[in-house]
Amino acid sequence: MEKLQNYINGRWVDSHSDNYVDVVNPANQEVLAKVPYGNAQDVADAAAAAQEGFQEWRNTPVSKRVQYLFKLKTILEDNADDIARTITLESGKTFIEAKAEMVRAIENVENACGMPTLIQGEFSEDIAKGIDEYMIRQPLGPCACIAPFNFPGMITFWFLPYALACGNSYIIKPSEKVPLTMTKIVGLMEQLDLPKGVLNLVQGARETVDAILEHPVIKGISFVGSSNVARYVYAKGSANGKRVQAQGGAKNPVIVLPDADIDMTSQIVIDSVYGCAGQRCLAASTIITVGEHKDITESLVESARNRKTGFGLDSDVLMGPVITAESKNRVHSLIDKGLHEGGRLLVDGRNAKIDGYENGNFIAPTIIEDIPLDGELAATEIFGPVLSLVHINTIEEAIRFINSGKYGNMACIFTSSGLNARRFRHEAEAGNIGINIGVAAPVAQFPFSGWKDSFYGDLHGQGKHAVEFFTQTKVVIERWLKEWNRKF
Repeated sequence: MEKLQNYINGRWVDSHSDNYVDVVNPANQEVLAKVPYGNAQDVADAAAAAQEGFQEWRNTPVSKRVQYLFKLKTILEDNADDIARTITLESGKTFIEAKAEMVRAIENVENACGMPTLIQGEFSEDIAKGIDEYMIRQPLGPCACIAPFNFPGMITFWFLPYALACGNSYIIKPSEKVPLTMTKIVGLMEQLDLPKGVLNLVQGARETVDAILEHPVIKGISFVGSSNVARYVYAKGSANGKRVQAQGGAKNPVIVLPDADIDMTSQIVIDSVYGCAGQRCLAASTIITVGEHKDITESLVESARNRKTGFGLDSDVLMGPVITAESKNRVHSLIDKGLHEGGRLLVDGRNAKIDGYENGNFIAPTIIEDIPLDGELAATEIFGPVLSLVHINTIEEAIRFINSGKYGNMACIFTSSGLNARRFRHEAEAGNIGINIGVAAPVAQFPFSGWKDSFYGDLHGQGKHAVEFFTQTKVVIERWLKEWNRKF
C-alpha cells in the first residue's frame, strides 16, 4: 500500500509523523493509499524551503514567471483525464464532474498568465513641483492553501497560479480525505523545473493546519471549508499577523416565480442540488416557490427520481456517493430532523443500494417539502443530496426569508420578469447571484464572492482579488532636482 509523502524543497520526503490513515474510495471502501497526519516539523521544513525559494522567485521577472504557467496549462490539459479519474476514485464524484472541475482549474491558470498586466501599478507625475508618486505591487512571501475534500483538483487553483505569478512561494495542504489528486498534480508540476522551494506540499490534518496558522514565515493563508473551521482559521491566522481569506459554508436558496419556465428550471435546479452529491458550497439547497407550485413540484420530483446514482466511473451515472460513512449518517440524521420538524418526504433517498457497491456511502436524491422556515433544517448546511422545498406567497416574503439566514454564499432566482430579477439582484444578501442560473460560479476573471458567515476576510479567491491578496502595495514618492545632475 502506497504511503504518501510530502514535497519539500524540490523532492519527495517522508513525513515526520508516524500516524497514517487510510485514503478510501467512498463508492466501495477500497483503501487507495495511506496518508500521514503530519506535524509541525513537516510545516517547519516546508516553510524554510519556501522562504529560501522565495528569495530567488520574487526577483524573477513576472514575464518569466508566467512562462511556467503557460507550460502548466498544457500539462494539466494533457493529463486532465488521468487527474479526473483520481478525483472520482477518492472523492466519489462522477468522471464528468471531475473533468469539469479540471476545466475550472485550468481556467484560473490561464487567467493568471495575464499577470504582467494584472500586477501593474499606478503613476502620477508632478503631484507637487518636481515630485512624482507611484505605487508598485510586490509579493508577500511564502503563502499556503488549506484545501477541502469536495474539489480536490480545482480549489487550490483559485489561489496557486496567482500566488506564483505574483512572485510568492507556496505550500499546499490538501484534505487528508482526498490527498491523491494534489499529490499527482504536484508530481506533474515537477516537469516545470521550478526553483527549489517555490512549490511545496505537506500532508496532514488539524496539527498541520495549526502549524501553518502559527508559523511566522507564512504570510498569507487561503482556506475553503465549513464556516466553523473558516472562522477558526481566520481568527487564529490573523491573530498571528497573516493575511487570511477563509471561505465557509452555505445554505443556498433558489426562488422560483410563477412565470419561470418549468422544464428548464426544474432541470437546472436538479443539477444544482444533486451535482457532486450536494457536496459543494454552491449547491442549491432550499427551493422556494412563490405562488402556484404544483407543476414545478411535480417536475422536480420526477427529475429527482430519474437521476441515476452509482460509481462515478460507470456509464450513465449522474451522482456519486458522499465522502464518508460519517457524512452519510449525518445527512440521514438531518433528514430525520426535517421530518421530526414537520416536513414531508416526497422522494426518499436514504439507504440507497447500488448493485456491486453495497458498501458505498450512497444517498439517492431526496426531497423534503414544507419544512418550517424557523426550524433547524432550514438553517443548517446539509452538504448532501437533499432538496428542501418550501412554498411562500410573495417575492417580498421570499427575499426576507433569504436575508434572515446566516449564510450568504449564493442566491438564485428563476423568472421571466426583468423587474423582479433586478429587484432580487439588488436586495438579496449573497455574494454570488444567479438569475436563471442554478450554480452561480464565477469564472476566473471574477472573485469567488461570499457574504456573512460564508466568508471571513476581505479579498476572495480568483481574479483581481487574488492579485491584491498575494501582493502588498508600496508607494514611492520621489524628487530629482536638475541641480543634482550638474554634479556628474
